[in-house]
Amino acid sequence: MRFLGITETCDLASLYRRLLAEGHEVRVAISDPLAQGTGAGLIPRTADWRGELDWIRQAGRDGVVLFESVSEGFGALQDRLRGEGLQVIGGSAFGDRLENDRAFGQAMLADLGFPPGDVREFDDAAQADAFIAAHPARYVFKRSGADHAADDTYVGRFADGRDVRAMIAARLAERTAARFILMPYIDGIEMGVGAYFDGDRFLRPACLDWEHKRFFAGDLGELTGEMGTVATYDRSDTFFARTLGLVEPRLRGHGHVGYVNLNTIVNADGIWPLEFTCRFGYPGFAVLEPLQACGWGDLFARLLSGQGGRFATRPGFSVGVVMTTPPFPYSRHQVAAAVGLPVMLDPDFTDRDLRHLHFGEMGSGPAGLVTSGLYGWTMVVTGTGPSIALAQRAAYERVRRVAIPDARYRLDIGDLLAAGHYDDVRALGLID
Repeated sequence: MRFLGITETCDLASLYRRLLAEGHEVRVAISDPLAQGTGAGLIPRTADWRGELDWIRQAGRDGVVLFESVSEGFGALQDRLRGEGLQVIGGSAFGDRLENDRAFGQAMLADLGFPPGDVREFDDAAQADAFIAAHPARYVFKRSGADHAADDTYVGRFADGRDVRAMIAARLAERTAARFILMPYIDGIEMGVGAYFDGDRFLRPACLDWEHKRFFAGDLGELTGEMGTVATYDRSDTFFARTLGLVEPRLRGHGHVGYVNLNTIVNADGIWPLEFTCRFGYPGFAVLEPLQACGWGDLFARLLSGQGGRFATRPGFSVGVVMTTPPFPYSRHQVAAAVGLPVMLDPDFTDRDLRHLHFGEMGSGPAGLVTSGLYGWTMVVTGTGPSIALAQRAAYERVRRVAIPDARYRLDIGDLLAAGHYDDVRALGLID
């Protein structure tokens, strides 16, 4: 098959390398100037993706365009390319709206019967301040739209909302058109469910995932894109039926082909939806890969066939640890930081070990592998096992055998889940 990747920062570098190893042809167009080193020497590149569309068309049903992000206009562009007869995997304009227009997504979920989270949307800081003053509570602040970072989200601590009011005043004082939402804080366990959508239905099984978003162990520090995840395809039918299974009819007819994830809070009062991810999640795709018994090419072919059904998965859990380097969790647009740091792997790594190393913002230099890219998402290291604890142990054994100057990563990915949160979710009747 032929794959053309269209990306700003090449978050799917590891996926492109896997496709190459499977014998597929791959060309990737990276638009951000500070990301040009990602995949250098490791992935075939092209400067103009539009000039490669005929190359994709010549492959017929074996030609695929892959999109990574939900940046402004990308979903509509994917819809247009599909309308021109191209096979596109990634997202859609509708998926972009579900993810970026938080109030729209929450309204749709409430219409499907999810418990209402009393989401309020604002575009004026003074109006939000007045609302909290009149309705004091603990709130979560989230920006709407495609152009926001993970650390724009703020989870309030005080029961009267005073810290959220202060944060809004500080962050939005100079913004005249910043859309954002306020959600009452909900106590419980954060848990996601994801599946591949073929334009008509979800492929099964769905996955269950538990993300770790704070920068430091113990859930301290900035909210990042993600520092690590625990995932499984096992025993997911019940939770899928109560979540994404309800969303399936609303996605149908919008041309969306790609991955969809719904993040939630679960507690004794129900399932409280937080937000959609309607694209490949990073590092989610890498964490799932060891549990998928088929290659990416075979999975994508099934996704494009429109036949639905189930694909082969492996039992157990996968634990993924994100190894980062400065300027993470910020970008080089904000903070100057070196690239070109050496990445050294244990020479005794087996082929199986190497399959669990998912190169992110890395390239190949004269002396070997080096760091590159915009953010410092350097590598995802995974481990699998029949239990969370065993998968966690396998992941960290590999992490300790990778040497990267100034690398930072969390040491507690999966701790709370193994210590009782998974049993708590099971006790709620949400695990098959």
